[in-house]
Amino acid sequence: MEKIRLRFSKTGRAKYISHLDLMSTMRRALLRAGVGLRYSEGFNPHPYMSVALPLPVGCSSFCELMDFSALDTVPAAELPGLLNAVLPEGIEVSEAYVAERKFSDIVWIGYLGFLHYEDREMCDVRQLEERLKTKPLMIQKKTKRGVSEIDLAPLISDVSFSAGDELTVRIKASAQNPSINPDNILSALAGADNSLIPDFNSFCRIEILDGDMRKFV
Repeated sequence: MEKIRLRFSKTGRAKYISHLDLMSTMRRALLRAGVGLRYSEGFNPHPYMSVALPLPVGCSSFCELMDFSALDTVPAAELPGLLNAVLPEGIEVSEAYVAERKFSDIVWIGYLGFLHYEDREMCDVRQLEERLKTKPLMIQKKTKRGVSEIDLAPLISDVSFSAGDELTVRIKASAQNPSINPDNILSALAGADNSLIPDFNSFCRIEILDGDMRKFV
């Protein structure tokens, strides 16, 4: 059975759909599109579906990846049109193709963040860049075993800020082992006194990369 990979976006109100609800939504969309899914055997069968890197609730993305196994050969080129006709607003499939690489080859995630400060005089681009380029850059990170302190410096790369109506940050962060998310980036900005925490922020995943900083497909 071929493993089909979908590349899709999750934006607008859809960014508030949890990971479990997303899996249920994608499963129902595939069935409505006439795609028969292959299920595991046993007492509690489940479809062979997996998302590369579960997206935090409230974070949007233009580069989500999901693999699934179909019962029959599915023309991958037809899948985006079939699925987009039945998916809810905010979830849109851009590509479908036969998966060749494993998700374990993913090393970096590219984020675009929008930072809004009510008082822009409290910080500037230089302050933000200096904070994120500090070495070591220690933060508290929640893990399955509790809270641990880690050095964020080797886990982020290509940090750049730009100023406009809002400050924007582009940053590449470790995708796995450990996974660095927008909350961790904000924790690094907070430092010891929280002076650089924005009054409002939003983040979006814009690219998924391998160890050579090339687009993962």
